[in-house]
Amino acid sequence: MRVIEQAALMQQTCRRVARPLVLVTTMGALHEGHAALFRHARQVAGEHGTVAVSIFLNPKQFNVSKDLEMYPQPFEADKIICEQTGVDLIFHPSAEEMYPVNASVNVEETQLSQVLCGASRPGHFTGVATVVTKIFNIITPDKVVFGEKDWQQLAIVRRFVRDLNFPIEVIGYPTVREGDGLALSSRNDRLSQVEREAAPQIYKILQQAAGQVARGEKKVTVLLTAVRTPLEAIPGAKIDYVEIMNEETLEPLSEITEASKPRLFVAVNFGAARLIDNLALHEAS
Repeated sequence: MRVIEQAALMQQTCRRVARPLVLVTTMGALHEGHAALFRHARQVAGEHGTVAVSIFLNPKQFNVSKDLEMYPQPFEADKIICEQTGVDLIFHPSAEEMYPVNASVNVEETQLSQVLCGASRPGHFTGVATVVTKIFNIITPDKVVFGEKDWQQLAIVRRFVRDLNFPIEVIGYPTVREGDGLALSSRNDRLSQVEREAAPQIYKILQQAAGQVARGEKKVTVLLTAVRTPLEAIPGAKIDYVEIMNEETLEPLSEITEASKPRLFVAVNFGAARLIDNLALHEAS
């Protein structure tokens, strides 16, 4: 496994590696959720392909400086996880390497990024789109693997790959969860013991809503109430949003139909931790 910090060297290296080249982008602080993405990338690349991982804490996607400062950066531990899961290349640039002093170009998505986390975190997805575009241009992958936990990010990446004609296949990987259902996230470490015990209720509530759909409930207003009410009852939980939207267009829905590709999205704050989750409803409809 090779670690490269310079963009130009990474670009040169990726021109010579065995294909397919499969990429997973991360901000570090790796956990089992990332490891599952790496293992899947290894499977997609096959025995003779190449798996690349970017580890870059992107300052452009943080609109709260304290959140950036709190983000852990255990690079030595991250390297071990990469090595154990079949990663061939790590791209680990500095902020100065990625953003020259007079950098003046951003990549902006103007529809999917305006709702859900985009509404709560202005500028976040411009930062995501800009850095991912740069990483795509540096590494030139054939395929990329993104986790479905951040479904909005996945939808935006699919959109700009389509709109900007990147010759890249975007692969979504199912959300990786703890045994009690909590979606794996580096932010889970910020939960107190009491909050950690309460947090798995989020996924249970999503599953209950999916069960209502399976039993024939089609009205979105009914389902949103059925999710919001128990979420509000969780001690210490503060709801950011609860929405049911078309999973491709991220447009709000009024009724559940198979054709509308409904997906339930939630974001809940527990103290310093902001937890997001989502669940497809069309599979139950």
